[in-house]
Amino acid sequence: MVPAIERLPKRQRHQQLSKLIEENPFMTDRELTRLLKVSIQTIRLDRLELGIPELRERLKLMAERSYDSVRSLPLHEVIGDIVDLQLDKSGISMFEIAHEHVFSRTGIARGHHVFAQANSLAVAVIDDEIALTATADIRFIRSVKLGEKCIAKAYVRSISGEKSKAKVEVFTYVGEEMVFQGNFVIYRSAGDYVSEGGIERADRY
Repeated sequence: MVPAIERLPKRQRHQQLSKLIEENPFMTDRELTRLLKVSIQTIRLDRLELGIPELRERLKLMAERSYDSVRSLPLHEVIGDIVDLQLDKSGISMFEIAHEHVFSRTGIARGHHVFAQANSLAVAVIDDEIALTATADIRFIRSVKLGEKCIAKAYVRSISGEKSKAKVEVFTYVGEEMVFQGNFVIYRSAGDYVSEGGIERADRY
């Protein structure tokens, strides 16, 4: 990461700003103010001068350029904004923790929201019309707080049995700190499995 330098000349500040956003397109204006030691108004003006859109618009542009269409569930059912998706390979989503996602007394995110982001991304990354979560081995590494941005990254590690199921790893970060890890087994539409009672299906999420 580029070190912060106080009172950078405008030209150098612009160079730093461009480099920071290129390295981490998920960076907010508020995070940039801390790194570059200027006001949020200055950051916004700098972005306008450089033609760099705000975070939400950057994410939309990334998504339009770089991701496959979700097949396994409606896009509105994915928790968070998908910003990159390569079916049967990998995916990235961003989920900002808002007031409705936290405990009112502590400002700490309810765990099921963090899980739902990871789980829905693990399903979304599967290249099939039906994909269902069969098992999930999860670990909450630290609490996530109001206003923090969760960046979930999913990786399809293996596909087995005539592509009937896939193993997907998901890592969720706030900044550079990992806050959640999940190992999911996802059954595809070809992956209905039969028990003594007949066909069983796992819940989607």
